[in-house]
Amino acid sequence: MNRRKALQQAGILTGGAFAIPGLLSLFESCQSEVGISWEPLFFSEPEALLVSTLVDVILPRTDTPGALDVNADRFMDLFYSKALTEEEKNQLRAQIASFDSECKANFGASFVMLSTLEQNKVLERAEASSPKFNGSVWGTAVNRQQDVGFYRQTKSMAIWAYCSSEKIGKEILAYDPIPGEYIGCLPLSEIGKRWTF
Repeated sequence: MNRRKALQQAGILTGGAFAIPGLLSLFESCQSEVGISWEPLFFSEPEALLVSTLVDVILPRTDTPGALDVNADRFMDLFYSKALTEEEKNQLRAQIASFDSECKANFGASFVMLSTLEQNKVLERAEASSPKFNGSVWGTAVNRQQDVGFYRQTKSMAIWAYCSSEKIGKEILAYDPIPGEYIGCLPLSEIGKRWTF
């Protein structure tokens, strides 16, 4: 072997030795981007990531803000940490695990790791198979409400958190902190935007 070839090979080996750790750290940084940027009170980090991903698929950002833009996932975490009994918390955790297990069984990966198309298929299946909320009269459910399951409960909570957020209330829905006169009979076409809660 001549000297020139030996120097070239030594340079390649030295360059490879320096490049490999850099490439590994690059791959690790790509993997660590899948996560949450907030500290959950109730959810574990994987549960919080799943719920954040799910509410983002249910209410994505379009020409209006999405669920994550108004922190619907954080609101749900806070609500569950304060409002649920220990038994209800354990039941919710079991439902989250069951939901993700079904994703793995049907699509080969956790909900968080699925493509957008696959995530939408999961939601279509869940929408078709999960029980619905009973009708209500003046906010009170008619008949005894059966458990609607993780998907329907999460969807309902996400919509509630979204619609009752300050950003949506003031910027998207009609908002009047000091309402004017009451007009009892007004054609629907004249109302315009839906009113905030």
